[in-house]
Formats: sequence, structure tokens, C-alpha cells
Amino acid sequence: MGLRRKSRELALQFLFSHDFQERSDVPDALGRDWKLFCQSFEAGPKTIPYGLVLVEGIGRHLDEIDTLLAGHSHHWRVERMSAVDRNILRIAVFELRYSGDVPAQVAINEALEIAKRYSIDDSVAFINGVLDAIQITGSQ
Repeated sequence: MGLRRKSRELALQFLFSHDFQERSDVPDALGRDWKLFCQSFEAGPKTIPYGLVLVEGIGRHLDEIDTLLAGHSHHWRVERMSAVDRNILRIAVFELRYSGDVPAQVAINEALEIAKRYSIDDSVAFINGVLDAIQITGSQ
């Protein structure tokens, strides 16, 4: 497993726990919480920098990301999605829209592989459909 996948998984675990603690999504607060999270769970030092890029980037663009998710996940409100699926989608959308060094297909494939590991089987198809729709509208 590559370092970026490990970083994505670490970011997912952080965002998942962050949702349940109802902590601040302000990027500065996320950075502080991230540091404590990584210390508490003895995260690999090589996975921390890209995970922080994801976490802080999602914090900066959360409203835009969630608007995209709401607009492309028919019949699903973002707050009603499972916390795992919602945060896998947030990571992938951040990479699709705001990260210039991750090809779209890589962002989608990584999200699907992480969903296979952390979510239920039905979620993989759901996540794929939402990300495909976002990718299509982003390339037009």
C-alpha cells in the first residue's frame, strides 16, 4: 500500500472521529486537532504531511465540497450519508477539484479501494456514481 493511500486512510479516520466529536472545521483548528490525533495514534511520520493537506484542504473547501456532493447524490442529503462514505467522498472531491497533482481516475480509484475496506458493499457503487457525476461536470 502506497504512502498516499495510507495518508488518505489516516485522513478518513481523523475526519470520521472529527464528525462524531462535532469539532470545529476551521482549518487552523483542524491542524491542531490533526497533530493531536496523529500523536495519539502513532501515525507513520511519512503519512502525516499529505494527510494534513487533505484535512486542511477539506476544511477550507467544506461548503463547496458538500454542495457538490448534495448536487450529485440524488435523494441523499450529505448529513444523512454514513460518516465513512461522506468523508471518503470529501477526500476524493477535494482531490478531484482542488489538488492539481492527483489524476481524476486515481482519486476515484483510491476512494473505491478505501470504501471496499471501510464501508459496506453497496457504498462502493454509490461512491463511484457520485464521483463519476462530479468528474463529468468538472470536465465540461
